[in-house]
Amino acid sequence: MFRSTLRSSFTLLRSTAPAAVTSSRLIAYRYLSQEARSTIQKAIDSSPVVLFMKGTPQLPECGFSRAVVQVLDLHGVPPEKMRTFNVLEDAELRTGIKEFSEWPTIPQVYVNGEFVGGCDILLGMHQSGELEKLLIANKVIPEELPEPQQATAAA
Repeated sequence: MFRSTLRSSFTLLRSTAPAAVTSSRLIAYRYLSQEARSTIQKAIDSSPVVLFMKGTPQLPECGFSRAVVQVLDLHGVPPEKMRTFNVLEDAELRTGIKEFSEWPTIPQVYVNGEFVGGCDILLGMHQSGELEKLLIANKVIPEELPEPQQATAAA
């Protein structure tokens, strides 16, 4: 799916620092083509929750991906509201998503098209309660209704 559109290019630029300091150094900037950027954006917009991970939810191939899947499962994210992409199947997707988000690690989580973060960010949000609020606010999971109070019998 991504392989043909994720062709990136290198551009070499000279630093603007004095020539004595940088005469032998070149800075390489890598950028995604507009077509690749558009393909990734369409993937991110394809579902309320999008996870770029190593492996699949049924068979994660790294501990960080496994942790993210478990956290999303703990919050009850329904499978029909989550789409995953295995970056190990496509090396260009693996590098392209890092460039797209400007985030160096995988897994990466997006909620309603917005980048949330990687495993460490998601775990912190889970522990603080922010993840649940984010998922509720974006209508990914339903808001928990307060349990009905039971009448206490007089003794």
